[in-house]
Amino acid sequence: MTETNQEYDARDIWQKDRDHHVHPWTNFATFKEKGSLVLADAEGAYVSDVEGNRYLDGIGGLWCVNVGYGRKEIARAMAEQAEKMVYYSSFGHHTSIPAAELAHKLATLAPGKLDHVQFGTGGSMANDTAIRMIHYYFNRLGKKTKKKIITRHDGYHGSTYLAMSLTGIEFDHQGFDIIDDGLIQRISSPNTYRRPQDMSLDAFCDELVNEFDEKINELGAENVAAFIAEPIMGAGGVIVPPPGYHARMLEVCRKHEVLYIADEVVTAFGRLGHFFASESVFGMVPDIITSAKGLSSAYAPLSATILSDEFYDVISKPPADGSLLTHGFTYSGHPVCCAAALKNIEIMEREDLCGHIRKVGPYLEQQLASLSDLDIVGDVRGSHFMMCVENVADKETRELLAPEIEVGNRIADAAEKRGVLVRPIAHLNVLSPPLVLDRDQIDTLVSVLRESIVEVMDDLTREGVWKP
Repeated sequence: MTETNQEYDARDIWQKDRDHHVHPWTNFATFKEKGSLVLADAEGAYVSDVEGNRYLDGIGGLWCVNVGYGRKEIARAMAEQAEKMVYYSSFGHHTSIPAAELAHKLATLAPGKLDHVQFGTGGSMANDTAIRMIHYYFNRLGKKTKKKIITRHDGYHGSTYLAMSLTGIEFDHQGFDIIDDGLIQRISSPNTYRRPQDMSLDAFCDELVNEFDEKINELGAENVAAFIAEPIMGAGGVIVPPPGYHARMLEVCRKHEVLYIADEVVTAFGRLGHFFASESVFGMVPDIITSAKGLSSAYAPLSATILSDEFYDVISKPPADGSLLTHGFTYSGHPVCCAAALKNIEIMEREDLCGHIRKVGPYLEQQLASLSDLDIVGDVRGSHFMMCVENVADKETRELLAPEIEVGNRIADAAEKRGVLVRPIAHLNVLSPPLVLDRDQIDTLVSVLRESIVEVMDDLTREGVWKP
């Protein structure tokens, strides 16, 4: 019996979770029977369940445990801050030392003149904040019709009512209402794998940029407030846009006085080898960056909406004597969360984790690309530690397998049996491991994924639902 089993009754925990915990993104048809994999311990790039089984975490929690598990420095920083002063409101003219220090640090890390920070507790909140503040910004400028937000099909921006409405993944809207009054407008995903096969990347980029420009003209630039885009789409399939896409989309925004929100909830804090990807990877400086996840490496719930000087200059002028900027949250700038983020960034800088990812990220890309020889693997895409394998029925036509086959889930289950966790999203398997992975661990991840795909291919062939 492991130490974990001495501390916990594994079956009791499983039962309590199944009976009372409403999980995000859960298939209740299987959950009520199978319940959850109950995880209890973690260290470095590994997590362990209550039975003592150890898994290489190819998901990084959920794109977020960037510095890895078990960082005692971060735990100590949080504990020390909690003992010193666990909380005080940041409303009005109050702050804490960690909140002030972190706001300054983010201003130094963010590109251009993005020097002002509003804190929240998650990516959804960061994006909600961005939209609400943009509407306020244009109200202050007297341009009160500039309200519409342009998003992209398959983009993901969160799970609160507004953030999920911004999200363009139709599967996530099943059974739910979304804001559907014309506020949110959608344009095409920059999915290069799904472009017409006779179309060049340059021509595809031209088409996407022209579509965006035409959409603004159709709506009237006087009615369009902002464009929100992930530098690389995450939950929508790890979609890497064609070269030059973001810089050109920014040019269109500038032409029409439309603000550009870079949703860097996933891409920031090292996943692509830089603290922020907008300028360093994609050559553009947006008006607003939203971030979360790797900001604290998931040691505490924290997000940051980072605003440009020009934007701040407008919203920081009171509309009337005695008026307030009435936006914020009880836990905005929570001292313990900010202390965690400061220590997280200190570790990243000291260990040069961004440099590490720039070195080993291409190796992960190269090793995963080797899976392309498998008959079911249609595309391997992504960048550095943000990768995806797309499974298809036919590599030539790119036809998908029937949804009820649940190929992504089957591959993830096969990998879990072998001690590796990968994320299934329909027909996709996504990888976003902790940034501390070395080459040997990458080799393990890729070899297990290969074995798992082969196992599922054999099963599908035997079941008669697919053949190579």
